[in-house]
Amino acid sequence: MEMNAPYTSFAAVGDSFTEGMSDRLPDGSYRGWADLLAARLAARTPGFRYANLAVRGKLIGQIVQEQVPAAAALRPDIITLVGGLNDTLRPKCDMGRVRALLSDAVEQLAPACEQLVLMRSPGREGPVMERFRPRMEELFAHVDELAERHGALVVDLYGAPVLGDQRLWDVDRLHLTAAGHRRVAEAVWQTLGLDPQEDWRAPLPPAVRPRWAASRTADLRFARQHLVPWIGRRLTGRSSGDGRSGAHYSAEHGRAFWVGPADGSTAPVHEWRRVED
Repeated sequence: MEMNAPYTSFAAVGDSFTEGMSDRLPDGSYRGWADLLAARLAARTPGFRYANLAVRGKLIGQIVQEQVPAAAALRPDIITLVGGLNDTLRPKCDMGRVRALLSDAVEQLAPACEQLVLMRSPGREGPVMERFRPRMEELFAHVDELAERHGALVVDLYGAPVLGDQRLWDVDRLHLTAAGHRRVAEAVWQTLGLDPQEDWRAPLPPAVRPRWAASRTADLRFARQHLVPWIGRRLTGRSSGDGRSGAHYSAEHGRAFWVGPADGSTAPVHEWRRVED
């Protein structure tokens, strides 16, 4: 049964997962689960407002410094926070510091909204992920503890086997496809107590096993185009998000801003426009 939750505003905080990579639109921008969720919320609530502050490649310390105060200042009904996973994938990671920074973020955001939503990010199979899995699970255990302490909701994507299916991941093997983002949007929607529209945990149809040669070619292409550059950035301390700001953050004014449906209606949202304060 749907809970009585008239959500009128939503701010999203995080890294590439929340920015929307790799759900690419024809104009080259990204959409992703947060935009999809916002569009669905806007379609049921007149005057709905949305702000996505997430930036690819950001570590939890950068999220706390750059995004958390801006999101808290908006005082939205819903804030989603997904961060820390980029830290766990670094060659060296101080998990004690990551836990402390995530705690700091939650302590700032929980009082600033009606409902804080945290996530256990989706997992992948494979040797690269296996190396970092203990750190990931330590992070997710801390997410659960923080949620219980601060009354936050947790979306357990990590516990959904379908989100480990390689067909829901882009060729970079780091970001979800458009279909993957749709499932995450549905997962958050349901966690907020809204009526289900689909079973986001449903497995995909059986896969056709690719030929050995095709698999090796894909592996080599992935290594050359994505894995080697990613390792290079990790080793040199660079990030794909260097110099970037969130989609709805004004670097000039040092604050976030709201967007709303361009036509002002509650019809399905195809375009957003800035809402002037």
